[in-house]
Amino acid sequence: MIRWRSGTVQAVRRQWHGAVELDVLTGDGPLRALAYTDLVGSPELHDRVLLNVGALVMGLGTGGYALVVALPDRLPADPPDDGSTRDAGHLVKARYTPLQVIRLGVDEEASPHREVMAAAESLDGMPVVTADLHSALPAILAGVRADKSHVKVAYVMTDGGALPAWFSRTLDGLREHLAGTVTTGQAYGGDLEASTVHTGLLAARHVLGADITVLTQGPGNLGTGTTWGFSGVALGEAVNAIGTLGGRPVGSLRISTGDGRPRHRGVSHHSLTAYGKVALVPADLPVPDGLEPALAAEIDAALAPLSARHRLPRVSVDGLDAALRASPVPLSTMGRKLDEDYAYFVAAAASGRFAASLI
Repeated sequence: MIRWRSGTVQAVRRQWHGAVELDVLTGDGPLRALAYTDLVGSPELHDRVLLNVGALVMGLGTGGYALVVALPDRLPADPPDDGSTRDAGHLVKARYTPLQVIRLGVDEEASPHREVMAAAESLDGMPVVTADLHSALPAILAGVRADKSHVKVAYVMTDGGALPAWFSRTLDGLREHLAGTVTTGQAYGGDLEASTVHTGLLAARHVLGADITVLTQGPGNLGTGTTWGFSGVALGEAVNAIGTLGGRPVGSLRISTGDGRPRHRGVSHHSLTAYGKVALVPADLPVPDGLEPALAAEIDAALAPLSARHRLPRVSVDGLDAALRASPVPLSTMGRKLDEDYAYFVAAAASGRFAASLI
């Protein structure tokens, strides 16, 4: 069940691409809320808003937001197309939910990219860096840029976490540093929309012209603490898609010394499951050099069973610290900053550096 609230906008706060942050007064008191403007319109001071507060009440990872469902007294205008044809697209995402959206798919008939996508069959050996957390994206990009500043990097966002790409302030801050974003599956709000990971990867290569693509789920992943109950396990399936399409999968290992949960310290069990049990084609799993000896030994022992299928190249970390600290967006994972979980970010940057070396 949805936990509904009605409230009044008291202040309009930060705005970024596709989203606006609000202070809303409800019968339960003041709440911080988020509205996706392409879905519900642009709230203004004193507007009445309907809110979904379920995840907020439970303290789940929504950034502490109630989510605006509608401005019931000031509905946004209809889109300019008449809505009775497929000329503006017919990809329905968040399907059969009250806020399903209709988007123009990159490969459908009305798309200007239809001819290119219909002919696209291969990634032409393009390196694709996969990571199970959205927070790895800026660190991977920093690693790419450390050695090859002019390489074109695209981002493919899967639907394991947030569905609207607009939720990510990280992605908003990287807009000028990426060739573009493709949202796949039920995710939406990217520069291009794709129905599957396969078409999303092909669009990154053949429409956005990417030399390297980074693939992660959106922020706000789902996990139950069990081996298989984590949305990021699907990155193993993405590795299979990359291999099927003739790309070069590069797995960003989730390595941590700052996570207090034993199952994520050293190499996270999520990486070991996704790459060791789900990915069926060989991938490069870069391992950063120069880690503290005890940590390095622990990582080597954890990765040893994966070496039968995957390659484990060693990557120098020289210069990666400066690249990470120069990131155009703040680095943060599960609330931990760069120096609070340094191994996590340097491992992600090492995967980006390795991908750049393949160009």
